[in-house]
Amino acid sequence: MTDRPPAAIGQYPRTRMRRNRRTPWSRRLVVETRLTIDDLIWPVFVVDGEGHREPIESMPGVERLSIDLMVDAVGEAAALGIPAVAVFPYVDAGLKTTDCAEAVNPENLVCRAVRALKAAHPDVGVICDVALDPFNADGHDGLVQDGVVLNDETVEMLCRQAIVQAEAGCDVAAPSDMMDGRIGAVRDALDGAGFTDVQVLSYAAKYASAFYGPFRDAVGSASALKGDKKTYQMDPANTDEALREVAMDIAEGADMVMVKPGMPYLDIVRRVKDAFGMPTFVYQVSGEYAILMAAAGNGWLDGDRAVLESLAGFKRAGADAILTYAAVLAARLLKEG
Repeated sequence: MTDRPPAAIGQYPRTRMRRNRRTPWSRRLVVETRLTIDDLIWPVFVVDGEGHREPIESMPGVERLSIDLMVDAVGEAAALGIPAVAVFPYVDAGLKTTDCAEAVNPENLVCRAVRALKAAHPDVGVICDVALDPFNADGHDGLVQDGVVLNDETVEMLCRQAIVQAEAGCDVAAPSDMMDGRIGAVRDALDGAGFTDVQVLSYAAKYASAFYGPFRDAVGSASALKGDKKTYQMDPANTDEALREVAMDIAEGADMVMVKPGMPYLDIVRRVKDAFGMPTFVYQVSGEYAILMAAAGNGWLDGDRAVLESLAGFKRAGADAILTYAAVLAARLLKEG
């Protein structure tokens, strides 16, 4: 506003701001931010079995789905116009080890799910989480030795993980681990294996947040986690550090960058978008979703309106795309107008 001449501001009563709000058609003409189905990415949880679904108590309306049911659900999401999904596995406890070997198994749950998805819905983008926590007996995103999360050794594993996911048909490798140097290493590994067209979405500014609890229930890492993730995820108090993280990941070859969580970090989304002009994604994480759904379930909020308002807030802050467990609900509401 300070860049505009004072005359552009106007004064009451000659200027009445309510004029443009008076009718639906006028509000549509002057709207500044538009949320569309094209902005939505749907995170899905896959579990072994057939014809199997498991409700996630801490995430009302969200279920773990066996591959066959997940394929059907993604088909319904695609019919609504949702362009992409992000796949997260619920790994059997017997497959969780300290060396995370299952993460690089070409026949692991994620790889089988990706192959099934791409066979059934080739035009739906498939994003794969590149991190070790679903496969780790310690519940951490990286390899652990003597209580320390190892950086460089973890990055080597992430490169192998990204390659098996790409071989399965993954469109976007999304390192969410926050190890130093992993974006450049994953990019080089993908290129070296012939996957130059696989995109890299960096969880560039991922905070050590209290809002991840329901997700850890969903993937089964909550009970396994020893300690916390503060040595590699960011301090919620920091903003300049986020810009440094994003700048480094862009320099290392990230195609898109992401801020996680979303609603408590709208200022970070705005700063990242303004500073770099990069495709900037945001993750409305499990705790944010759970808050909205719990309040709606108790009649304290109009759930439909609250979901759309929260998603519009991400767009207003500068986000280009939004990962949200409410993607299907939002898409239906947007279709209905």
